[in-house]
Amino acid sequence: MAKFLAKLLGCTLPSKGASPMCESKSHSRVGLKSSTKQKTTNLSTLASDCKKEQQWKPSMYSSITPICFTSPPIEKPIGKESMPQTPPFSAMFDSSGYNRNLYQSAEDSCGGLYYHDNNLLSGSLEALIQHLVPNVDYYPDRTYIFTFLLSSRLFMHPYELMAKVCHLCVEHQRLSDPSGDKNQIRKIAPKILQLLTEWTETFPYDFRDERMMRNLKDLAHRIASGEEQTYRKNVQQMIQCLIRKLAALSQYEEVLAKISSTSTDRLTLLKTKPQSIQRDIITVCSDPYTLAQQLTHIELERLNYIGPEEFVQAFVQKDPLDNDKSCYSERKKTRNLEAYVEWFNRLSYLVATEICMPVKKKHRARMIEYFIDVARECFNIGNFNSLMAIISGMNMSPVSRLKKTWAKVKTAKFDVLEHQMDPSSNFYNYRTALRGAAQRSLTAHSSREKIVIPFFSLLIKDIYFLNEGCANRLPNGHVNFEKFWELAKQVSEFMTWKQVECPFERDRKILQYLLTVPVFSEDALYLASYESEGPENHIEKDRWKSLRSSLLGRV
Repeated sequence: MAKFLAKLLGCTLPSKGASPMCESKSHSRVGLKSSTKQKTTNLSTLASDCKKEQQWKPSMYSSITPICFTSPPIEKPIGKESMPQTPPFSAMFDSSGYNRNLYQSAEDSCGGLYYHDNNLLSGSLEALIQHLVPNVDYYPDRTYIFTFLLSSRLFMHPYELMAKVCHLCVEHQRLSDPSGDKNQIRKIAPKILQLLTEWTETFPYDFRDERMMRNLKDLAHRIASGEEQTYRKNVQQMIQCLIRKLAALSQYEEVLAKISSTSTDRLTLLKTKPQSIQRDIITVCSDPYTLAQQLTHIELERLNYIGPEEFVQAFVQKDPLDNDKSCYSERKKTRNLEAYVEWFNRLSYLVATEICMPVKKKHRARMIEYFIDVARECFNIGNFNSLMAIISGMNMSPVSRLKKTWAKVKTAKFDVLEHQMDPSSNFYNYRTALRGAAQRSLTAHSSREKIVIPFFSLLIKDIYFLNEGCANRLPNGHVNFEKFWELAKQVSEFMTWKQVECPFERDRKILQYLLTVPVFSEDALYLASYESEGPENHIEKDRWKSLRSSLLGRV
């Protein structure tokens, strides 16, 4: 059997870039419902799936072997005591949201910006940019800064916005005039520095563009060239903090690429040493509670690398008023978001692999019960993404068809978990649990109580439907800013959740296993399933023979 598994593993992982996805369909299983029907997809096809689905279904993607990193440091804001005070992300957006009845009462116009009940609803792009730039008597609210920096990339490149901001700061605030009023410069400099600090802290990945970094350094130099030593120190701290974050991101991406490129070599090693696959997850970590904690480490570390702008760039479409087609594709930078989706895939396939690998029925049943306990602890922690990945893996067809195995499993706890993640009524049960976890996080007294890790595919779909359901521009050409308030409200909640530090102790041995152990492909899972419990009909028999021939070279 060891030789069989070694051969199986040697043929299982899909080629680089492959991304099969599974959608829950009805299949028979003793005491349980659902299984999977496989099809090929990736992040770009998630949008097309959204258009076809009125009721969302849990989904899985192909397996990959990412690696675990130390989370990038969360730096303290620079010079806050002397800067305009702004609320934390959790307090940025009022829970009541914004009035959607836009035209039921008269609107107020102010410098090209239109308000309703004191809420900014729309404006020309130029007026919105002007509203972003501080002056001696004004500093924009943090909610506006975050919302505009997040949504403006739908209309212009970040480097173009930075160039406009620099121009307004230099020309309108007379930073370029050495004989200008030093008192005025002394008043405006800390506000401009604060705006740049907010930008570099919240959207650091924008500054991977050399044009962005060049403009940043130029404007920062103008601020620091005055007499105030504090400004120079704060500028240096801001740039050093930004460089550290970008260096951490580069390391993250380099190691991911290295792991992906060497996956074939590791499988070759397994072929020559079949005994190396005799370990299973229970051997490595016998305690399901510990495994749930280590999964939470991986989830939080990966969340931390996702920039808020990636949610917008994932579904970005051409602005009808933008004639620059040559550089438009540059905006679709979603690598960290995609890597996190791929982690969901890997965990789902890892669960299915661990269940299908054991030869004996009682061992498979024990593995199922083990993952049920892991999933339940993930729910208790607030790690809904790992919870759904585990449920998805257990609902894959090669696992769900193992009727004799499931007959030995006590499924009551699993039924409860499936009920919590039931996709009916737009995931009503899950959304209720998520709201409870979010409320617990707001009033938490410990790091453990602050953990909220959402079911990520559903979060992406929520943002997609918000983006598709409302136009970016109004008929008069103004930017539909009310839409972007709502978009920023969803993304800012995610920003709060991703900054939580994992309170659990790291176990490198367990993390290494979760992130690097080879997993079966879809075909290999089916073959292992048929080897464990034989085909039940002619279709399964024909597929079994085909898989044995193609994967094992047997008739």
